[in-house]
Amino acid sequence: MLRFGIISTAKIGRELVVPAIQDAENAVVTAIASRDLEKARAMADRFSVPHAFGSYEEMLASDVIDAVYIPLPTSQHVEWSIKAANAGKHVLCEKPIALKADQIDAIIEARDRNKVVVSEAFMVTYTPVWHKVRELLAAGAIGQLKMVQGSFTYFNRDPGNMRNIPELGGGALPDIGVYPTITTRFATGKEPQRIQATIERDPEFGTDIYSSVKADFGDFELNFYISTQMANRQQMVFHGTDGFIEVKSPFNADRWGAEEVELTNRSHDGSQIFRFPDSRQYKLEAEAFARAVAGTAGEVVTLENSKANQRFIDAIYRAAAKDGWEAV
Repeated sequence: MLRFGIISTAKIGRELVVPAIQDAENAVVTAIASRDLEKARAMADRFSVPHAFGSYEEMLASDVIDAVYIPLPTSQHVEWSIKAANAGKHVLCEKPIALKADQIDAIIEARDRNKVVVSEAFMVTYTPVWHKVRELLAAGAIGQLKMVQGSFTYFNRDPGNMRNIPELGGGALPDIGVYPTITTRFATGKEPQRIQATIERDPEFGTDIYSSVKADFGDFELNFYISTQMANRQQMVFHGTDGFIEVKSPFNADRWGAEEVELTNRSHDGSQIFRFPDSRQYKLEAEAFARAVAGTAGEVVTLENSKANQRFIDAIYRAAAKDGWEAV
């Protein structure tokens, strides 16, 4: 059993990831750390976790954990991923692991020097929904892929929420823009070559709140929009010469809709629906990470993959500041 320590009592850890780790077949949470010991103890008691620490450093120095899960604000991901690796702990860090692609180089160096596994927590890459999409595309189920369309939007104007605070790494692109990019790259195995984009920023917060992106992958295009101030929506569609694939609830599996992949042929006289009820993508993520640490099997998001995805996001920001195409 891989023994996890959780750095902070953040909401995503409390509500999604810690319960998933506790439910995993090969992992368990053995410690919670917070800068407020009482908060750490309260969360530890909630999940029957045996150890609580009043500082992150104290937990990293302990021998009761083998790995850490980091759900801190984005601006702290690089720092604590490196500190955890230097303490000899394996690292599963919430996305985005960095705010610039070149920041990931220091994490790669720490990973290699300390011989630990470090992975960005893109839970979507572990769900059977996205493995099915990749399988269908590879099998030529829709002929030649020509266009991918996507959207991910929600509404949040809470000034106290980290997503609306630039100093904490807030913004739509860091928070949700990474999902259409990682899933398209995961499903197709291709990388973007050039990008056009527009970005709108909130005049009060200063964070990017809307982006419209056109990415040229050479033999197909990806068009998507994201927003933190629009009505809730998630969709991904892969459109080819012989049909199209629509992914329902593509990012928050089973929370924004059914976990389904619908394959429709060119003439719309036939379709197949592949259903994956209760795939529990965070549990699958924890189990795959534990297998990678054990060296048994399992595909995890590498830091090299993370760097390629962040280069995509970096290029979107650059493209929005100019007319015409921007190379990735």
